[in-house]
Amino acid sequence: MTARLCLGYKPQMTQIWKERLAKALEEKGLNMLTASRMAGKSDTYVRDLLKRDKEPTIENFINLAKVVGKPVSYLIGETDELKSIIPVMGLIGAGAEVMPDFEQVPPEGLDQIEVPFALPDEMIALEVRGSSMLPVYRDGTAIIVYRHQRKPLASFYGEDAAVRTSDGRRFLKTIMRGGPDTVNLFSWNAAPIEGVRLEWIGEIFATIPKSSGK
Repeated sequence: MTARLCLGYKPQMTQIWKERLAKALEEKGLNMLTASRMAGKSDTYVRDLLKRDKEPTIENFINLAKVVGKPVSYLIGETDELKSIIPVMGLIGAGAEVMPDFEQVPPEGLDQIEVPFALPDEMIALEVRGSSMLPVYRDGTAIIVYRHQRKPLASFYGEDAAVRTSDGRRFLKTIMRGGPDTVNLFSWNAAPIEGVRLEWIGEIFATIPKSSGK
């Protein structure tokens, strides 16, 4: 599932970010075609956002904010009703394992991240440590994941996810099909971990750069 901005159920909020995005484009001297290309999207992407009911993913919205040179909080008209407080339930190793286990962390977490989005209550955050998943996941980046696994194993093949192996280790890896009942875990800058069984998969809902965290 791809994370949407979660503002569609509040029409007034959707109107705010559309108006502010249009104004930011004008101030930056960008047309919708150029902004779409700068964001690495299709030529009609920004037009579809502004003229239709299409809503961006959180990651794409953050990227658009960078294109127009505005903070996300400005574009969406930051208000207390939009903010979410996500507990940081552990450190996740891009090359090593997650420490500590989030089951052993207090409900309020080791720390908390405030994000200017309305997010479901079932989310937790894990802070990335290590460099094996560069350039997408930098040291200090927070990944927001579903606390409970929602999809079967096969649906995660080829996707990045937080995982817990049957022997209790936790990683941020790309999941690939392995042998019978096993998977192979890949990193971009580290050797693969092959033939492991998984007990839990944390589906990544959003990635929050270190500077956006608390």
